[in-house]
Amino acid sequence: MACFLASTFLLVLQTYAAPPELTQVSFDITMGSVDLHSGLPGNVSGAVPSSPPPGTSKRAPQSIIIGVRKGGTRALLEMLDIHPEVAVAATEVHFFDWDENYAKGFEWYRELMPYSYPQQITIEKTPGYFTSALAPDRICAMNCSIKLLLILRDPADRVISDYTQVYFNRLENHKPVQAIENLLVRNGALNIRYKAIQRSLYDIHMRNWLRHFPLEQIHIVDGDALIRNPLPELQKVERFLSLPPRIVSSNFYFNQTKGFYCIRSDGRERCLHESKGRPHPPVNSTVLQQLRLYLQEHNRTFFRLVKRTFDWQ
Repeated sequence: MACFLASTFLLVLQTYAAPPELTQVSFDITMGSVDLHSGLPGNVSGAVPSSPPPGTSKRAPQSIIIGVRKGGTRALLEMLDIHPEVAVAATEVHFFDWDENYAKGFEWYRELMPYSYPQQITIEKTPGYFTSALAPDRICAMNCSIKLLLILRDPADRVISDYTQVYFNRLENHKPVQAIENLLVRNGALNIRYKAIQRSLYDIHMRNWLRHFPLEQIHIVDGDALIRNPLPELQKVERFLSLPPRIVSSNFYFNQTKGFYCIRSDGRERCLHESKGRPHPPVNSTVLQQLRLYLQEHNRTFFRLVKRTFDWQ
């Protein structure tokens, strides 16, 4: 009943058109990416007008990229932003995982969404949702029929990528850093309390989501496959979101210098920020093997939960 009432309230929010005199808020994207506002002409997220385009409104998202951190969420969002029937939120909102934001209410949340046309799907992404104990219940209270996107990669590689991001952030802020082995191992044993490892226990977090949403409402994107060849994974997402097929192979080109695919749309080319795709530090082979062995059982449990397997070491 609570979920029904919340969903009814959401419908009111979704159909609330912006008044003509309201001006568009210009978001400064500081999440380690290029400007999201460079999509196709029909995409409202591709412009920052002085007033809302006629016939548009700010609506709560019909789909959310819930994670995982360092799984490829930014790449997925920017690639989906190519689609003319997708409008993406410019920033990570952290509405459902941060109590101080959730206390501000749904109207505050909706105001952070982009203006969109009725035929468009609004998508928000906050990687912290997947590992949040509270986010599944809160999202269900907003809209229990929402479509969720979860992008995952090899969990051991994700741990190292997580460490790499924190390492460079600390360097840039002139803070002390530690070798990854000193964080992965404590007193001769694997430090399973290390947050980066906790985030890679996909089975534990997935169980929490499956208590609130059926598996059919959660589409899992293979992050490793997305990096190797984006189009097949994006076509699966289009089908899951019931979008007409608009993303094509010519929207991507492989950048030999960066070592990954970049985006081409509306005659413009853009790549992920230089902070993305940083080379991983070398990891002691024995420590890495310890990590992979520990994750293996969690991976097998996750495979059973989602009824599919992934090519993880």
